[in-house]
Order: sequence, then C-alpha cells, then structure tokens
Amino acid sequence: MSSTEAKRALLVTGASRGIGAHIASAAAAAGYEVTGVARSAQDRMPFPILACDVADDNAVRDLAKTVSRQGPLWGIVNAAGVAAMNMAVTTPAARVRSLVEVNLLGTIYVCQHFAPLLMRRKEGRIVNFSTIAVSLALSGESVYVASKAGVEAFTRAFAREVGGFGITANCVAPGPIDTDLIAKVPDEAIARVVNQQAIRRKGTKADVWDVVSLLLRDEARMITGEVIHVGGV
Repeated sequence: MSSTEAKRALLVTGASRGIGAHIASAAAAAGYEVTGVARSAQDRMPFPILACDVADDNAVRDLAKTVSRQGPLWGIVNAAGVAAMNMAVTTPAARVRSLVEVNLLGTIYVCQHFAPLLMRRKEGRIVNFSTIAVSLALSGESVYVASKAGVEAFTRAFAREVGGFGITANCVAPGPIDTDLIAKVPDEAIARVVNQQAIRRKGTKADVWDVVSLLLRDEARMITGEVIHVGGV
C-alpha cells in the first residue's frame, strides 16, 4: 500500500466477527483508518466499532452523519449479514424478514447514506457481499439466496449510478468459509457445495481479504459492477 492509500478511511460493517472482523483487522494492519460497525459498540479491536443496526434506516443515516465529521471516506465494505439454512416452506416469517432486512436492505441503506460521502470527493470504493449460494441456487437456502441475489442486482445497477463520480461498486461472493455462519452445517453439506466450485476446497478469511483488498486499490479503478466468486463457479 502506498503512503497515500495508508491514510484512507474505510468503513466496514459486520466488523465484530467472522469475515467482517478479519477484513477490518487486515485493513487496519495494512494502514487503512478503519471504522467498524456492529450491533453494539466494542473496544476490544484495534479500531473503533460503532453501534448501528444496518437494517434500521434512521440509525444508518445518523451513523453517516457521525462518520462524515471524522473526515473524508475512501471506501465501504458491507460485510454485515445473516444466514439461514431452511427450506422456504419451513422458514418462519420473522426469519424471512431478518434475512431480507439485514442482507438486502442493510446493504442498500449503507450505500444510500454513505455513498454521498464518496461522491463529494469524486472517488471511492464500495464492496458488498453476496454468496456462492446464489449462482449455485442451493436447495435449502432459498430465502437467504433471494436476499443475496438482491444484493448482486443492486450492486450492478448501483455501480452505474455512481460510476460517473469515480466510484466503483462490486460484490464478493465467497464459497464456504469457516465462520459462525456455517459452524452448525453438516460436513457433508459443505462438501457438496465445495465440490461444485471451480477450486474444490473451502476458502479462508485471508482469501476473501485478498479479493477485497484488490478491489479497494487504485489499480481496481476500472473494475465495477462485478460479482467475484471466491472459489469460482
């Protein structure tokens, strides 16, 4: 990372655990000025974590005002998300709402309220998160897949809306990664997914960060509106 990039501010949602925590920590170690976002504020990480429920439009709007006072923002990584492995007919309505509100609406709200901070400086990077389950149309995950398919469609269209401001917007779609999201999924179910990937092994959090870090760099200025699968489909 250049000395210029090392001073850049990065917002990472879902920064208290899993892939989001790894991305935020790796970005901080690489020299980014990281602000993390989670449901509750925390001080155990090497960067501040501010409290915000990304599914709450008003809360996200207020957070954007707070962050705007801290100085220019370079990038947004929307890593907050929830998952559920249930057949659609057995998924409770409350769980359906949670999946759509956190995964899809949360991503949209963060982009809506934080993208203007990038538009003012006419440059920046947005990285949203999907899942390989969308492309594989995995049975037993239909509601989760629907919420993430919405993220992919939104990202492609949003990339066109912000492209004229020098902002890129892309989507990273990992295969199975060892996090809390798959901790209770049977090994045989994970193996079935891995065997459908182009690279037939589970990815790591570091693999995901490698892709995200590329998309955040100056050299990625012409990569936008893409869905990049970590593991390949």
